[in-house]
Amino acid sequence: MTNTYSPVHQLFMPETPSIPAPQIRYPSPPPGLRWLRWQMKVLWAVAPKLAFRQAWQLFVTPRRLPAKDWEGPALATATRRTVPYATGPVAVYEWGPATAPAVVLVHGWELRASFWRAWVLPLRAAGYRVVALDGPAHGASGGRQATLTDFGGAVQVVLDTVGEVRAIVAHSFGAASVAGLPVRLAGRPLPRLVLLSAPVSPRVVAARFVDFLYLSNDLVGRFADHIERRTGRSADSFAVAAAGPGIGAEKVLVMHDEGDEIIPFAEGQQIVAAWPGAVLHATRGLGHNRILRDAAVVQTAIAFIA
Repeated sequence: MTNTYSPVHQLFMPETPSIPAPQIRYPSPPPGLRWLRWQMKVLWAVAPKLAFRQAWQLFVTPRRLPAKDWEGPALATATRRTVPYATGPVAVYEWGPATAPAVVLVHGWELRASFWRAWVLPLRAAGYRVVALDGPAHGASGGRQATLTDFGGAVQVVLDTVGEVRAIVAHSFGAASVAGLPVRLAGRPLPRLVLLSAPVSPRVVAARFVDFLYLSNDLVGRFADHIERRTGRSADSFAVAAAGPGIGAEKVLVMHDEGDEIIPFAEGQQIVAAWPGAVLHATRGLGHNRILRDAAVVQTAIAFIA
């Protein structure tokens, strides 16, 4: 079972600038979504354990979405390598000299390294080496599923190969994995951390997922119990503000759009309120994904990283 109702679905629709962007995601739920909701509801009523297993598989299985025309050129100038990891090789892309301090870019759910294209040239112009990766089960990296710990672990093994790191910039699910694990630099604090459109906790994300499928809230508790059995940690211990300070970042910037349709702006506010020293930068009109390619956002982040 694959998650076919991704928050990035609009990024892969035909580009028709003359047609205004829709203000709501599903004015009328597509037939496939109605069928899935009905199927899961029936399964939950007659076989809740099986329904949980199906829901979990759906929750952690991203689509391998087709590449857009601009993705090849976005990576054309990068030096490519792979890093071994438990879920399969992790694809890594680098721009700039190995002697420069690195800014590591971590994408979100069903995105990939190419989606950072708006950041590469400005970061290079500011004197940084740029390092981006495809997370497990994303892009050119191996694996079929991606949990928060899988994703964060992949970021960690890449960090361990990079050398001097000036900053990590992470978006959405990537931000949750970087701060929720959290990842760490060996023997030194991380100078700067920038989190874009970050969800506040796995429990809240699971609750949105369950609500999206019109399932019982009891499923959220099962998700939390399953995470604890798999990891030995409570689901709430992976919350960004709970675990994030363990990353040891000297300065933290949280950037979130007030109209984010996937992760509500209030979650960015909650993260900053609970994370000592974190700073909130609000944007307007960018939503969950356009924030990645907005020139003003990029320049604000680079000024913070300096």
